[in-house]
Amino acid sequence: MNESKPASMSSFWMPFTNNRDFKAHPRLLVSAEGMYYRDVDGNQVLDGTAGLWCVPCGHAQPKIVSAVREMVGQLDFAPTFQMGHPAAFELADRLMDYTSHKFGHVFYTNSGSEAVDTALKIALAYHRAQGEGQRTRLIGRERGYHGVGFGGISVGGIATNRRNFGPMLPGVDHLPHTHDLEKNAFSRGEPEHGANLADELERIIALHDVSTIAAVIVEPVAGSTGVLIPPKGYLQRLRELCTRHGILLIFDEVITGFGRLATPFAFDYFDVEPDIVTCAKGLTNGTIPMGAVFTKRHIHDAFMDAPPGIELFHGYTYSGHPVACAAALATLEVFQEQDLIGQAAAMQEYWADAVHSLKGLPHVIDIRTIGLIAGIELAPIPGKPGARAFSAFKQAFADGILIRTTGDTIALSPPLVIEKKHVDELFAKLATVLKNLD
Repeated sequence: MNESKPASMSSFWMPFTNNRDFKAHPRLLVSAEGMYYRDVDGNQVLDGTAGLWCVPCGHAQPKIVSAVREMVGQLDFAPTFQMGHPAAFELADRLMDYTSHKFGHVFYTNSGSEAVDTALKIALAYHRAQGEGQRTRLIGRERGYHGVGFGGISVGGIATNRRNFGPMLPGVDHLPHTHDLEKNAFSRGEPEHGANLADELERIIALHDVSTIAAVIVEPVAGSTGVLIPPKGYLQRLRELCTRHGILLIFDEVITGFGRLATPFAFDYFDVEPDIVTCAKGLTNGTIPMGAVFTKRHIHDAFMDAPPGIELFHGYTYSGHPVACAAALATLEVFQEQDLIGQAAAMQEYWADAVHSLKGLPHVIDIRTIGLIAGIELAPIPGKPGARAFSAFKQAFADGILIRTTGDTIALSPPLVIEKKHVDELFAKLATVLKNLD
C-alpha cells in the first residue's frame, strides 16, 4: 500500500466534503488497528467515531481480516439472481438469531442508502400484494437522514441533502423532529419531554386519509443530524398509531444497529418492534460494504401468495456478496466471543460521565448521550452555521483525535472495544480543543 502523500488530489471528487478546503489541508489516513488510525505523517489518531459509525469491533480485527482473506481466495463473486452460495443463507440465519427471531427474513443490499430504498419499495409492494395498492404515501421526519437515494432523501428531512436534487418523490410528508433544546438540554438517555410529538401522525393521517399511507420511517436515534434521542414514550406511541391504522413502521438502524446503544439493536433498547428494519455499517464492521433489510414474516409471506415466478422484482448485482457475507459472519462471531454488547453496557456510564464533564466549557449549549453515542451541540457563529464545529473537527484531528461534526454538533460514536483509558484521552483532548475554540 502506498503510504506517501499522493502527487495529485484533483481527480477524486470526495463525498460530503469541502473539497477545496480538504485538498488545501489534507487529512490522510494510511492504516488502522484497534482504537487508532495512523495518518500519512505517522501520527496516531484515536478513533472517536468508529470510522463513520461503522467499526464496532475495532480496526483490523484479526478474525474478520482472516475471514475476508479466506473467502476472496475461495469465492470472489457469486450471483444471487436465480443462484446462491452457502454463506448468504448461513448469514441470514445468523442474523435472525441475532434479532432473537423477532424478524423472519433478510434482503441483502450494499449500503444503508440501498437498504432504505429497498425497505420503502417492499412497503409499497406489500400493500399492493394485500390489495391496498392505494397506500402509496410515505412519512418521514424532519431532520431525518435515510441515505442519499431518491427514496431516502425524499423521506429524509435535512434540507442540504435535498435542495439541489429536486423534485423529490411525490406523496411524502414529514413528522416534526423531536429536538427541544429549551426543555431537554443536557439529557442522559431518553429526554423527558416530547412524546406527544408522535401524535402529529394523527394530523397527517387526517390530512391525507389513512387509506393512502403505506409506511412511516424514522431513525430510533437520529444520528447524522446531530444525535437526537427520542423522548420517553415517543417510539411506543408511533408503534401504537401505526398498528391501529395499518401503517408499516420502518426503523432505520443503519447507525443504531450492532451494539451502538449497548443492545443488539435500538428496537431492543426501546422495546418497540417495527415491521421492517434497515441496517448496514456495523454489519460487516465496515470492512466490506453491505446492508440488509429485515422484515416480519407476514410481509415476506404476502409476496409468496403470488403466481409462480419472481415475487419481488428488485435486487442488486452485489446482494449477498460472498466476501461481505464472510465479513458479516466473522463480525457476529466477534460480537459473541468478545461479548461486545456486555462491554458496551459496562462502559456507557463512564462514557456518559466523561461527555457531560464538558458542560460549562465555552460554546457548549447542549449535551445528549445514550449508549455509546454522544452529541455535543455548540452555539453557532452568527451568520456562519457549522463553522465553529468544523474548526473543532480540524483542530481535534491535529491533536490526535477523530470526531465527527454535523452542523454545529460534535457527534461521537467510538468502537465498542473502547476502554477507560481511551475515554480519558478522547475527552481530555476534546476539552482542550473546546477551551481554545473561537
